[in-house]
Amino acid sequence: MLNRIDQKFINLDKEKKKALVAFVTSGDPDFHSSKKIINSLPKFGADFIEIGIPFSDPMADGPTIQRSSQRAIKSGINLAKTFKLIENFRESNRKTPVILMGYFNPIFQFGLKKFFQICKKVGVDGLIIVDLPPEEDSLIKNYTQQYNVYNIRLVTPTTNKERLSKISKSSKGFLYYVSIMGITGTKKPSISILKKSILKIKKNTKLPVLVGFGINNANQVKEINKFANGCVIGSAIINLIEDSKKGNYSIEKTLLKIKLFLSKIKKGN
Repeated sequence: MLNRIDQKFINLDKEKKKALVAFVTSGDPDFHSSKKIINSLPKFGADFIEIGIPFSDPMADGPTIQRSSQRAIKSGINLAKTFKLIENFRESNRKTPVILMGYFNPIFQFGLKKFFQICKKVGVDGLIIVDLPPEEDSLIKNYTQQYNVYNIRLVTPTTNKERLSKISKSSKGFLYYVSIMGITGTKKPSISILKKSILKIKKNTKLPVLVGFGINNANQVKEINKFANGCVIGSAIINLIEDSKKGNYSIEKTLLKIKLFLSKIKKGN
């Protein structure tokens, strides 16, 4: 059976469009609000939904996403409830790819076989494990193949050609290019440097390459989409959720803010 990630890229290519991935943290700011946000993202223009698994020590994430994890954990979210959010999403949407992003420890503690079985059951299409390098791929390889959950890997500005080859061979769906050195949401990428890096990567892989970290406006998306296969928007959406939490806005107002933001982003798509 064709994975939804592959099907989405086929559809986007036919429409001559680039992918927009919207990242949110599961359970942020609470289960009820998170459910409404996730369910609304495709209507707001997201081609893929990336859901962060809250973790107490998210070392690759900047302050914005760290705080979102803290809010989610405080609200009582866990992996089981994250799966419930996805299960609820799948009741009304069977087409939009869902990708889980997180750290290996919570997944390992949950139980690897159980984790992948539930991924398959609720409709998870891909997985990004930030701290699991290709050298440790054997820990999950059989499960990803058995349950058709794509193992999506990160590529960074310091990834050399030999390393890229290894990453490409152990990845499916697409490559996630980390556009800056450092943590999420703290810097803006240089478009000229980014272009050189992406074009070099594309010479060494047949996988689509999506760009994330530090992307927060339509002009960036428009420029990046000239040479990449799409963009990932994360911290900018989390900021809107955080602002709404601080201002004690209703979930409806929060959704409107996200809708307006993503509609602007789509203009660059």
